[in-house]
Amino acid sequence: MSHPQNSHGQTPLRIAILGYGNLGRGVEKAVAKNPDTRLVGVYTRRAPADVKPASGVAVHGAGELLAHKGEIDVLILCGGSKDDLPVQTPEYARHFNVVDSFDTHARIPEHFAHVDAAAQAGKTTALISAGWDPGMFSVNRVMSDALLPDGATYTFWGKGLSQGHSDAIRHVAGVAGGVQYTIPVEAAMDKVRSGVRPQLSTREKHLRECFVVLKPGADAEAVRQAIVTMPNYFSDYDTTVHFISAEELARTHSGMAHGGFVIHSGATSDTARHVIEYRLQLDSNPEFTSSVLVAGARAVHRLHQAGQYGCKTMLDLSPALLSPRSAAQLRAEFL
Repeated sequence: MSHPQNSHGQTPLRIAILGYGNLGRGVEKAVAKNPDTRLVGVYTRRAPADVKPASGVAVHGAGELLAHKGEIDVLILCGGSKDDLPVQTPEYARHFNVVDSFDTHARIPEHFAHVDAAAQAGKTTALISAGWDPGMFSVNRVMSDALLPDGATYTFWGKGLSQGHSDAIRHVAGVAGGVQYTIPVEAAMDKVRSGVRPQLSTREKHLRECFVVLKPGADAEAVRQAIVTMPNYFSDYDTTVHFISAEELARTHSGMAHGGFVIHSGATSDTARHVIEYRLQLDSNPEFTSSVLVAGARAVHRLHQAGQYGCKTMLDLSPALLSPRSAAQLRAEFL
């Protein structure tokens, strides 16, 4: 079977998407920005006729994936970390090179073990937990710690819309709709940037701001108390709740901006202190995450061609593996 070539005379990397939500649509846009890649199909658990990709690429039922095994170089899994990826990534890693954005930090070692066993058995290559955190923030935490071992690393998230916390708000009795923003505390970041290595509590690092639409007849104060006292989500933070109309929620809070900072302060002697800072400011959380997934797919394909099977994370990938540019060009223009 022949494949169309791109403008550089290379055969594009054939990428397929499983799941066409915010992340799947982002991968579709990212592929369009990367001339060395080509989207060859969207696979869905919904009725394929109900899914209309902007690119016009063919849509198939998820059950058809194995029948198309020889037509896909890398499968990007665009499901959720809670229920989808723990099952899907090991399942498909037995048959395809795969990339996912699994982001439940505490369960990454367990997820890695399951995916690695499947990929080793299938002689495939898998990349898990690609994105910005985990992902690019992880790389910067490790790099900073390696360069300045006498130091401390701090991660701040926001200002950005938190999908998990927003979902938690919407499950509170009396809430018709709502979103939550994570906001880093400027005073805490200033302390870290000064190089003094402060001990910071959860409450000292981030604020949480909620915008809530009440159901008719709901008790606003009861809803506020249910939110600010919610364990694991809001009780450890200074949380502000604003009540707004459904129209304002739709008009003002439908974006998915996010970002954050990794700041490492360290010393190389008694008189020399250093601060390393990495910042992301993202108009669209899913679109940026998707761009990382597509770069990761490129690395996965190269590793697989080199016979490096099993599971990888962003910590295992060199920048050159992620880049579409040749090693010679990277040395000449980026080194």
